[in-house]
Formats: sequence, structure tokens, C-alpha cells
Amino acid sequence: MAGPRVDDIYEQVKAMAVSFHLRPGDRLNEVALSKELGVSRTPLREALNRLVAEHLFDFRPGLGFFCRPLDPQSVFDLFELRQIIESAAARNACAKASDRDLETLRDELYATGIDITGLTVEEAVSRDEEFHLGIARLSGNNELVQTLTRINERIRYIRWVSMSLDRVQRSKDEHKRAMQALLDRDADEAARVLGAHISKRMDQVQDAVRHGISSIYMEGSEDISARIIEEAHG
Repeated sequence: MAGPRVDDIYEQVKAMAVSFHLRPGDRLNEVALSKELGVSRTPLREALNRLVAEHLFDFRPGLGFFCRPLDPQSVFDLFELRQIIESAAARNACAKASDRDLETLRDELYATGIDITGLTVEEAVSRDEEFHLGIARLSGNNELVQTLTRINERIRYIRWVSMSLDRVQRSKDEHKRAMQALLDRDADEAARVLGAHISKRMDQVQDAVRHGISSIYMEGSEDISARIIEEAHG
């Protein structure tokens, strides 16, 4: 069983993978990474094997660990899966959540998730994820929550890119409409609004991937995540 040290290494390397601090498709240098983290290779390998199981790394026998590629089809598939899962979560939340829990989610949304001016892209995406996970938790299905959490990790970098390209105000208006549908217990409307909100066309995904790869190799992924959102314009 993994101990606290492996758990810590796992979290550190996962953060590097999610942000593409480790460049997509590159072979992992275990010796260099173990030195960077100040750990031995045995717990590092255990952590990497966990991340392979979560599809954040690939392992090729005889070659070692590779950072996950950033390809449009995989990203598109993940957004499509997220759309299916969150639409189901909205329907379940309408049926199962208490009035108090729905009102609490609404209050949290309006307190932290509407005005994101002045936040970094990373902070804004984190708040956005929390709203969507809040709906998932109200579905009463823990497996659904865990699956959505894993999807969020795998698309987070592309969502950073999208946040810097998309019209932010439109996204926040959709959050408001989804929240109202939940409060009204209108499962069809809640699922429809969330489904449309999450959906991305392949050309949008390709554009985000293209910008993402450019940032990784030209500027570094930190440049996107640290950008300040100046205004939520329409």
C-alpha cells in the first residue's frame, strides 16, 4: 500500500502532468525527475504507475514512461464524456438534492463564481470546476464525482487555454441559467443548458490544442495559467 511519501510524489508529478510542465509525448527522464523532487526512484515509479492507470502517462515496455500526448481527438472525447456525465448529474441533482443544498450551491456560485475579474486563469478554472463538481456531488453518486474529477484533471490545461480565448461572460450567464433550472427542479432544462455549455466542436478543440502546444513550446504552460482575467466581457 502506498505510504504518505508516495502520495506526496503522486500529487507533485500529477500537477506537473496536468499543467504540461512535462511536455506532451516526451519520454520521462526518471533519474532527472527523482533528483528534481529529491526522492528515490522506487516511490517515484509507484507514483508513475498510478498516473498511468489514470491515463496521465503512458508506459511502453523497454522504453519507460512517456508524458501523455495532446491530441485533438482524445480531448474531444473527454469533453463529450464530460457532457454526458454532467447532464446525468444535473438530472439526478434535480431529483435528489435538498432545497437547502441547492440554495447553498447557488450562494457559492454568486459569491465566488460569477465575477472572476482579477483572477488568474488557473483560479478562474478552479472555481468553474468547483461549481460543476458541486452539481455532481448533489447527484448523490460518488462514482460519478470521481469520474468527473479525473476528466477535469485531464482537460484542465485545455480549459486554461479556452478560458483565455472564450467569451467569459457568456459562460457565466450559462452557469446562472443552469443554477436556476436546478432550483426549479427542471431536469430537462438543467441538462440542456449544461450540455450546451460544456459541448465543444472539433474545430474549437483543435484551435485550443494548437494554442496550447504553441504555449508549451514557446512560452511555457505557466504563462497561460498565470494570465489575469481583466474583464468578463460579452
